[in-house]
Amino acid sequence: MIKKILELAKSNPKISDLHLRGGTNIAYREMGDIVIEKNSRVESKDIEELLKKNCSESEIQIFNNKKELDCAVTLDELRFRANFYKTLNGPAVVLRRVETKIPAMDSLGLPAVLFELIDAHKGLVLVTGPTGSGKSTTLASIIDQINGNRPTNIITIEDPVEFIHNDKKSIISQREVGKQTESFAKALKGALREDPDVILVGELRDLETIGMALTAAETGHLVFATLHTSGASNTINRLIDVFPPDQQSQIRAQISESLKMVVTQKLFKKKDGSGRVAAFEIMVCNPAVRNLIREAKIHQIPSAMQTGQRDGMITMEKSIEKLIASKTINNVEKA
Repeated sequence: MIKKILELAKSNPKISDLHLRGGTNIAYREMGDIVIEKNSRVESKDIEELLKKNCSESEIQIFNNKKELDCAVTLDELRFRANFYKTLNGPAVVLRRVETKIPAMDSLGLPAVLFELIDAHKGLVLVTGPTGSGKSTTLASIIDQINGNRPTNIITIEDPVEFIHNDKKSIISQREVGKQTESFAKALKGALREDPDVILVGELRDLETIGMALTAAETGHLVFATLHTSGASNTINRLIDVFPPDQQSQIRAQISESLKMVVTQKLFKKKDGSGRVAAFEIMVCNPAVRNLIREAKIHQIPSAMQTGQRDGMITMEKSIEKLIASKTINNVEKA
C-alpha cells in the first residue's frame, strides 16, 4: 500500500489529500474533487502498520483511547499531515500532503499588504478559512520571509509541525503539541518567558489560548494564528463569543488594541485547469475598524472594508470578482 501511495503522490502533484480506509480502494482529492483509484484496495492491517511505523507508543495509546490522532507521517522523502480515526469498518487515515519546500510569498500571489508584515513588530494577525484552504502555507511563507530578513527570535507551536524552518537571520524554535509540549496554551505561556519576537500559534482552539495570544500581541510581540472561520466579522465574533458575557466588553477593547489584520482565504480551480488559486479577504485594523470593534458594531466592518482600500483592505466578493474578470477562474467553480 505504501508503494502505491508514493506512486500516486509523486506522479500527481495536484493531489492534496489521500483517503485510506480498510476494505476500500484508495481515494484522493485532486483540485478539490474526490477521485477513487481503481484496483488499490486497502486493508485495516495496512493502516495499522502505517500508524506503528510513524507514531510513538504514546501517540498510539492516544489513538486507542481517544479513537483519533493528529500526527506527522513521512514516507520516503514525502511528508504528510495525518489524521487517524476509527470507523465502523476499522481504522482509517487521511494524509494531507505537506510540501517540504517553503514557497516564496511572491509565488503564492499574496496581496501586497501582507508583505508589510515582514517588518511588523507587534499585533495579532489571524489567517482564517476552511480546512485545506492554504492557511499553513501562507503562514509558513510569511515566517520564512521574516526569518530571512530580520534578526528575531521566532517560536512556532503547531499540531503537527508541517513546514520545517532552519535558522537564517532569525533563530527559530518549532514545537509540536503532543510531542514537545502538552498543549497550545501551555506552550504559549512558556513562549512568553523565552524572549520571543514572533510567535506562531497553529490554531486558537480555546479560551485560554485566545486570551494568551491577545496578551502576547498586546505586550509587544508579533503573533500569527489560524482559525476555521470565514470572513473578518465572523472571526472577531468568534473570538469574543468564546468568553463569558461579563468579560466580553473587556475582550472587545483588548481585540481593538491588539488585532492587526484578519486574512481570510479560499481556493478556487483555475480556469485553465493548471491548479488552484487563492482569493483573499483582508481586514486591516485601522482607527475606523478599531472603533467598530470597541463599540460592538462588528456588523459594520464589511462597510468599513469597502472604504478602506487605501489601507490594503478588500472583501472576499471583490477578490473573487477580480479573479473572474482576469479570466483566472470560472464564475462559479469553487474548490
